Amino acid sequence: MEENKKKQLGGSLILLLTAFIWGSSFVAQSVGMEKIDSFTFNGIRTLMGAAALIPLLVVITLKKRRTDTRTAAEKKTQRLHQLKCGVICGLILFTAGNLQQAAFHYSTPGKIGFLTAIYMLLVPIFGLVLRQRPRARVWFTVVMGCFGAYLLCVSEKMSFGRGEVLAASCAVFFAIHILYIDHVVATVDGIWLSFTQFVVAGTLGVICMGLFETPVLADINAAIWPLLYSGVLSCGAAFTLQIVGQRYTEPALASILMCLESVFAVLTDWIVLGNRLSLRQIIGCSIMFLAIIINNLPDGKTFKRKS
Repeated sequence: MEENKKKQLGGSLILLLTAFIWGSSFVAQSVGMEKIDSFTFNGIRTLMGAAALIPLLVVITLKKRRTDTRTAAEKKTQRLHQLKCGVICGLILFTAGNLQQAAFHYSTPGKIGFLTAIYMLLVPIFGLVLRQRPRARVWFTVVMGCFGAYLLCVSEKMSFGRGEVLAASCAVFFAIHILYIDHVVATVDGIWLSFTQFVVAGTLGVICMGLFETPVLADINAAIWPLLYSGVLSCGAAFTLQIVGQRYTEPALASILMCLESVFAVLTDWIVLGNRLSLRQIIGCSIMFLAIIINNLPDGKTFKRKS
C-alpha cells in the first residue's frame, strides 16, 4: 500500500513537470508562429520530438535484448499491438493539436486556453462511459480547476463562435487522448508509444503543410530555436513524461495536473516577456493550485492500475 502511494506521488510530480514544460514552451510557440504557419510548425516540431527520442530508444532496445525471453511470435504480437496503439495516439494528437492551432485564427488566446482546459472536466465525464468512478473529491476539484482556469484565461466577455467551437473540439480530443493512454499504458512501452505517436502526428502535419501551406526555408530557419524548444522539450520530453506519469495516476487527477500548463504559461509570460499578472489571474492560479493540493490530500485510498 505504501509503495502504491509513493508511485502515485511520483506520477503526480512527473505530470506536474509535464505541465511546467508545456506551459513554459508557450512563449516559444507564440514566437515561432509569427514566422511560419501552423501545419509547418506543428509538423516539424513533432518530428523533432520523435528524433529526440531515438538515442533513448536505442539504449532501451539494446538493454532489453539481453533479458528478453519471449518467443518470436510473442514479440511480433507485442510489436503489432504497440504499433496500433501508437498510430491511434498519433491520430488523436494530430487532430487535437491542429484544432487548437486553427482556433487562433478566430478567437483569443484567453478563450482558447480556458476551453482547452475544459478537458479536465470531460475526462471524468467520459470516464463514466468507460465505467470509471472517480472519487467525490475529484469532481469537486475538477470544478474548482475549471473555475480557476476561467479566471486565469478569460478576461473579456465570453462569446461562442467558430474559434470557440474549434477550441472546445480540441478539448474533446485531448480528453480522449488522456483516456486512451490510460487504457493502454500498462500494456505498451511508454517510450515507443510516444515515439510512434510523434512520427504519425508529425508525418500528417508535414503532408498537410505541403497540401495547404507554402513553407519557406528561410522562415523555418528563423524559427529554429522556438521549433527546437517546443519540439525537443514540449513534444519529446513532456508528452513522454505524460505517458510515464499516467501509469501511476488516475485519469481525472492527471487531467487537472496537466491543465496547470495554463498557469505556467501565464507565469512564464510574466517572467520572460514582462506581462504582469492581474489580480484575477493570480486568484485563478491560486484556485487551480488549491484544487491540486486538495486532490492529493491523504484519504486512505490509493490508485492502483489494473494490468
